Amino acid sequence: MNLIPDIEWSIVVLHIRDLLFAFVLALPIGWDREKHERTAGLRTFPLVAVAACGYMLVGLQVLTSTEAQARVMGGIITGIGFIGGGAILKNIVHGEGSVSGTATAASLWLTGAIGVSVATGRLEIALILSALTFFTLRFMTPAKVLLGSSEGKQN
Repeated sequence: MNLIPDIEWSIVVLHIRDLLFAFVLALPIGWDREKHERTAGLRTFPLVAVAACGYMLVGLQVLTSTEAQARVMGGIITGIGFIGGGAILKNIVHGEGSVSGTATAASLWLTGAIGVSVATGRLEIALILSALTFFTLRFMTPAKVLLGSSEGKQN
């Protein structure tokens, strides 16, 4: 019995590359959340992306059927949704009865999609998801505040 498996270094290098891509693409999202002092931030978002990428890479490497690989992806989506739900529940329980944290939850869920996209070799999807999420969080928040204040003046 061989306790130490043979390592294919070319695959190791590719996996390290993918994990680093997932990490880097999640940084702008985490930075934005951290800057606005949200419940999840600079540490959480890259970890979610790297974890999703890692689980998917393992699934792609060890599972031969696409059906089994799809189940891994489904588990990742569900698991990250659960983490996002925790961001919302924390705010409901400790807040003033209002729902908040939905943008953080959605961003966490989307960050998982970045990791899965990188793992499956769809870097273009990961790049677009990262850019659109950062744009939405960074520039739509001021627009939301502006719309909210103009509605308040009309009422």
